Amino acid sequence: MIDDNQHVVEGQTLVILDPNDYRIRLDHAAAALDAAKRQADTAEAAIRSNSQSAIAQTTEARGSIGDAKATIEAAKAAVTAAEAGVPRAESQLSEADATLQRDETDLHRYEDLYAKEQVSKQSLDHQKASYQVALAARAASKEQVRQAEAQLVAAQQGVVRATAQLTNSEGRLQSAQATRLDTHVREGQFATAQAAVAEAAAALENAKLELSYTIIKAPVSGRIGKKSVEAGQRVQVGQPMMAIIEDQPWVVANFKETQLNRMRAGQPVDVEIDTFPKHKFHGHVDSLAPGSGNQFALLPPDNATGNFTKIVQRIPVKIVLDQESTRGYENLISPGMSSVVTVATK
Repeated sequence: MIDDNQHVVEGQTLVILDPNDYRIRLDHAAAALDAAKRQADTAEAAIRSNSQSAIAQTTEARGSIGDAKATIEAAKAAVTAAEAGVPRAESQLSEADATLQRDETDLHRYEDLYAKEQVSKQSLDHQKASYQVALAARAASKEQVRQAEAQLVAAQQGVVRATAQLTNSEGRLQSAQATRLDTHVREGQFATAQAAVAEAAAALENAKLELSYTIIKAPVSGRIGKKSVEAGQRVQVGQPMMAIIEDQPWVVANFKETQLNRMRAGQPVDVEIDTFPKHKFHGHVDSLAPGSGNQFALLPPDNATGNFTKIVQRIPVKIVLDQESTRGYENLISPGMSSVVTVATK
């Protein structure tokens, strides 16, 4: 988007890298985030459903268990009462059998006596009536025995039904507990899904960041130099594409350490650049380096032998030129020019 030696402003687009690969990655990251959110929503819905179902099932099952236990106790009581009623009915039947046998014997005796005309017809009829009453009483007692036995069987069946109801209720309670365990599993899945959502969101942000790197903008205002890229060229990571020379020029003056006694930041400076001998530039001392040039060298000197020869060191001093002083020379001043610097220390 720029040419050699062109002036650019801060934020201006310099180079656009092919964004297609990064857009595909962005779309993929957005789809992954949407899928992760859907999984998280599904897991959360399952947790709510299981939790509500487990609570309802537990409440219902516990109530049914209580009812079943009460029913079992009542059925057992009914069995006990029925078991007591059977012997009583059988005793009454035995008593009715004895009475019937006695009345039948008396009837035969009265019939013999009547045949001999030793008793009256009235006495014989009275004995026949007694016999019929005893016969009816025996039939009633026999029916009572049958009913008592039927009540016992019904009571025992009631115990069986109540026990089955209790077993069924306990099974529902276990099912509710299993639903609760499944809810805990779902909660773990939901936590995993939330982590996946966070991971997908981070991947989406990273994809957006990588896509933004396809547009390279000027970090500062200045002029383009050392441009080494052309349209259609492939670039590698870390490859320098161009340099930007800032609009605000400065001078690095290497003063002797003996000259820094009275030098302070902010002092006015006169600068004579060899390229423009008839123009004097003005500036001020911006800062002094925290070490000499030798200390910041790639291989700083190290006197390990103990023999020391005193050499006056050079300290870099940064001097910023005033904009009014450089007006009209903005595009002419270039890095690397030689200059003579005079600092007013008074």
